[in-house]
Amino acid sequence: MNAKAVSDVEHIGLGKLGTMVKEGIIGSLKGINEIEAEIVSLVRNTVSNGLRAGGDVAGESLSITADILKGAITATEEVGTGLTLSTKSVAKGIVMGVSDIGGDIVAVARQTVQGAVKGASEVGANVAFVARRAVDGVIEATKEVGGNVTEAAKAAVGGAIEAAGGIGNTTVKAVKDMLVGVVEGVREIGGAVFPMSHPSA
Repeated sequence: MNAKAVSDVEHIGLGKLGTMVKEGIIGSLKGINEIEAEIVSLVRNTVSNGLRAGGDVAGESLSITADILKGAITATEEVGTGLTLSTKSVAKGIVMGVSDIGGDIVAVARQTVQGAVKGASEVGANVAFVARRAVDGVIEATKEVGGNVTEAAKAAVGGAIEAAGGIGNTTVKAVKDMLVGVVEGVREIGGAVFPMSHPSA
């Protein structure tokens, strides 16, 4: 077999391997999307059923949110999967569950992100990344249920920064840096969350 033939065979082999990897990754990502959808559904139903049973939506949502976040954090510890993977789905499910029974989405957005940040800190996860995932989940859920995205995003980002403040200045900076993109994405909340100095006229 001459050098050109060998080279052609190598190219075909790499092409097949590349295709195999591509298909494997697509399959894995589809699997992750299905798992995330299942987590959203599980959390949403748990929250709405729990609040319906409790009756007092405003009073119960805080304790139910905290309890569900603890359950999610414990699950990720036991399974050994990163907390960052499930945080978005859990946050999304909580907001949607509260929305289902007419609860205050903005208040629960703040509580959810605060809880996620505190939980991440307790288990030694990447707090800034968990905060970002939680805020993304809150915004996604608020859009899907037709809520006030600007107010929910403002509450979520504010909650993340406030919770980070209880951990330390370095964490506050990391969380702010991670959430700048979110704030720019929802333009109206920029000045409210990250006040900027404007030149005087």
